[in-house]
Amino acid sequence: MNERQILLRPVVSEKSYKLMDEGTYVFVVDKAANKIEIRSAVEDAFGVRVRSVNTLNRKGKRKRQRRLATYGQRSDTKRAIVRLIGDDRIELFEA
Repeated sequence: MNERQILLRPVVSEKSYKLMDEGTYVFVVDKAANKIEIRSAVEDAFGVRVRSVNTLNRKGKRKRQRRLATYGQRSDTKRAIVRLIGDDRIELFEA
């Protein structure tokens, strides 16, 4: 897999923006990717050095459909929390 297949998108939330100040970034990643693949994908894609990678699997929410009396399911996701070494930064949303 290449980095475009592993790193699907960054997580946009208040908590992830606060973590960016500390040099920590959160990405939604491919479910089959492991920590070593995620580390190399971030280093190749952004040209930074990675200190550590933590992953977590999130179960999709059960959502009620408005018109039907049935329930649907959002897809499960895997997230990676990536800490960078020193003053390395990823320019994602800085203007």
